[in-house]
Amino acid sequence: MIILGIDPSLRGTGWGILQVEGSRISSSAWGVIHNAPSVRPSRCLVEIRKTLSEVIATHSPGVVAIEALYFAQNVRTALTMGQARGAALLAAAEADLEIFEYAPRRVKQSVTGVGAAAKNQVGFMVRALLGLSQTPEPDAADALAVALTHANTRGTDKERKSL
Repeated sequence: MIILGIDPSLRGTGWGILQVEGSRISSSAWGVIHNAPSVRPSRCLVEIRKTLSEVIATHSPGVVAIEALYFAQNVRTALTMGQARGAALLAAAEADLEIFEYAPRRVKQSVTGVGAAAKNQVGFMVRALLGLSQTPEPDAADALAVALTHANTRGTDKERKSL
């Protein structure tokens, strides 16, 4: 099974590909879709969709795992995150992929054992769990963590939510 993990954000959407063969999990591809602050939000959404569509075409995942929206005290931030998430979901839906979402605390708990882990802790554990020679950028590490969460809960449907 090939899993595409996505950590959506307007300015830095992380993505990561996992290959799962029995109990062996590995990754050879990840990245971040960087959108400069000078780029209009609408163009950022186009870039997110376009790039993720290319990732899907290149790696042929069978499923997508995406980070769910978290509670934000700032409504503007929540709306912006929702838009970026929508662009990512569109790319997956256009490819007719099954999509699962995981809460941020659940993802952190899954890879570090602590639901309130810092980004650097997530990156460290992703590197260790996947045996990577380098630590991915934080947004890519978060995307790989989402994919790892899906890989580790794929047999327990009650722990995951299909979109």
